[in-house]
Amino acid sequence: MAASCVAVLALSLSLPLLLLIAWKRWRRERMARHAVVVVLGDVGRSPRMQYHALSLAKCGFSVTLLGFCNSKPHDELLQSDRIRIVPLTELERLAVGPHILQYGVKVVFQAVHLLWKLMCSEPAAYIFLQNPPGLPAIAVCWFVACLCGTKLVIDWHNYGYSIMGLVHGPSHCLVLLAKWYEKLCGRLSHLNLCVTSEMREDLAENWGIKAVTVYDKPASFFKETPLDLQHRLFMKLGRTYPALRASSDPLDPATERSAFTERDANSGMVTRLRGRPALLVSSTSWTEDEDFSIFLAALEKFEQLILNGESLPSLVCVITGKGPLKEHYSHLIGQKHLQHIQVCTPWLEAEDYPLLLGSADLGVCLHKSSSGLDLPMKVVDMFGCCLPVCAVNFRCLRELVKHEENGLVFEDAEELAAQLQMLFSKFPDPAGKLNQFRKNLRESKQLRWDESWKQTVLPLLVDT
Repeated sequence: MAASCVAVLALSLSLPLLLLIAWKRWRRERMARHAVVVVLGDVGRSPRMQYHALSLAKCGFSVTLLGFCNSKPHDELLQSDRIRIVPLTELERLAVGPHILQYGVKVVFQAVHLLWKLMCSEPAAYIFLQNPPGLPAIAVCWFVACLCGTKLVIDWHNYGYSIMGLVHGPSHCLVLLAKWYEKLCGRLSHLNLCVTSEMREDLAENWGIKAVTVYDKPASFFKETPLDLQHRLFMKLGRTYPALRASSDPLDPATERSAFTERDANSGMVTRLRGRPALLVSSTSWTEDEDFSIFLAALEKFEQLILNGESLPSLVCVITGKGPLKEHYSHLIGQKHLQHIQVCTPWLEAEDYPLLLGSADLGVCLHKSSSGLDLPMKVVDMFGCCLPVCAVNFRCLRELVKHEENGLVFEDAEELAAQLQMLFSKFPDPAGKLNQFRKNLRESKQLRWDESWKQTVLPLLVDT
């Protein structure tokens, strides 16, 4: 009888312990196969974080992607059965009260909301966080990581305080507070990634943060666009944007014609139009770190060259993107009276953007980093499409754009206008500089994001 009582007592005490061990093992196994990617911004306009999510999914993780859903992400991400997008609520700043109070209310709301969403997510082995914006996301993600035994990975795209400094000035109290916060909280992560070698060195020397450089690489869908797909894209966009429509109708009404291409009604063959305009593409977030007045001034100088009798083509300039300064620059563009240059500013679907880059003749980049330490991903995407680029110069651009090899670097509108004149002289000349740059890009055998991620990031996760 006594032995039976002892056995029952032992079983009663050990059963909860066994259940706890089993639960912890189940939770650890679930964590090992799950990752959270956090973007305190628009997911559709955060390609690098979309790529992190896709790469994690392809490596066997289930992924929860937290962010604002203001624009559509890429189809590959939406179609993945391993990725679940959880929308965050974006709070607009209060319309009344001091600026600091407005900003403070927004930060507190975002902190509480993000904390709630993270705590409601299933256990994760890793939290990948984009910085900027890091206020309040770094502190919240670190707190959750401590509670749940999760590893925090910060991906440094730039410094948030330097972007704020463009608007408020470098000595503003909010800018100084943001810098202190980033420097303090940035040290709390288990792993730091960054986009350039110069940023890695700056983080180490001035912030005491050890980071690993993971260069942006184009995704597999950034490639040269076949002529048939180019025609379909131009016909589709031409219904909305007159700059992409044909300037004259074909003799055969059944023939399809865009500003650049023509499909024969009988054979269905697509050809490029003789005497077609050159297609320039630029993409932007329409913020203070991109001065499009330089581009507009260069276009005016290019127009004057044509009027002076230079042998140059007409231009169609497509500037894609959304952002706070779009209305300002659209107004400036509307005031220009250019005869040989047309400009349109569409917001493209995620699937159309790579097709446009793969159809263009030249890319132009006006991105001038607020910190001087990040690189424009738009140029990475252009290079993936073998599209030569003219880019405005800044501190670490040489890590991406090789002058006279895959494109050109300029300082001001005069230099950009001269480069456009040189590149488009006798356009479309197969022996010209533009085609030489394109050939160099084709022969460079660029590494794609998935291959690069497996070589650089995946081993770091295993070692963390």
